[in-house]
Amino acid sequence: MAKTRELVGRRKAIRNIRKITRTMELIATARFKKALDRAQEAQAYTAKIAELARDLAASGASSSHPLLEDRPKPKKSLLLVVCSNRGLCGGYNASILREANGSLRKNREGGVETRLELSGKRAIAYFRFQRVAADESYTQFEDKPRFDQVEEIADKYLKLFLSGEVDRVEVASMKFISPARQTASVQTLLPLGGIPRKDEAGAPGAKQVEYEFAPSAQAILDDLLPASFKQRLFKCFLDAAVSEQIARRVTMKAATENADGMIKSISRQYNRARQAQITKEIAEVIGGAAALE
Repeated sequence: MAKTRELVGRRKAIRNIRKITRTMELIATARFKKALDRAQEAQAYTAKIAELARDLAASGASSSHPLLEDRPKPKKSLLLVVCSNRGLCGGYNASILREANGSLRKNREGGVETRLELSGKRAIAYFRFQRVAADESYTQFEDKPRFDQVEEIADKYLKLFLSGEVDRVEVASMKFISPARQTASVQTLLPLGGIPRKDEAGAPGAKQVEYEFAPSAQAILDDLLPASFKQRLFKCFLDAAVSEQIARRVTMKAATENADGMIKSISRQYNRARQAQITKEIAEVIGGAAALE
């Protein structure tokens, strides 16, 4: 039977841990709501600009635009892995890294040279441990990514793609579908031939729309397609932010519940040990009194 003093110390330590996990759960819940609002606000704009880019691309006037150029046999690819800066979020980072490793392995088997860029300290630490060198690392993205931060990276990717230094731009991140469902995936953002349809974003599909271009279709697409790419990349970071807070909230809630169970179990052990100790002391008193008679 464990000593009562040791049980008291263990119960106190677990109670302190429970306070921390409960606080982290509440913080993650508050951050999740703010991140969810930002993701939902950006969803309508992302879907609309993607719809316009898709319809204009389907009109035939944009067949020669370089951002829509299909490169069936890419020789160089860029992979951006978006993870978190902090842990304690369950299998969030592990799921993303698993997808990223699958993409790297596929490129290696296909003879495609991959430029690796990492966002988040967890991704940086993982690939450093694996002794895989990254071409660029970012740690400035937290639960509130800003568009100007993402735009700076997006402009660099556009230059690399248009200059022919890379033939494909992919992002490994957590895709937010609903508060109850998030999926780790690798999305191809460049070329823009894979712009999602409006019905894929959750809205009913629309018929082909006739457009009148002013001043010209090429001038409009020169502005619209880069904006579409930037918004899709920004949406990846917004989805990652809200998915991270959901994962952390779920993990901290489970840790709090486990702490509650451990506290109850240790309390029962303490009560039994204390009862046994009291019974022993009573027996000693009775035995001593009997010896004196």
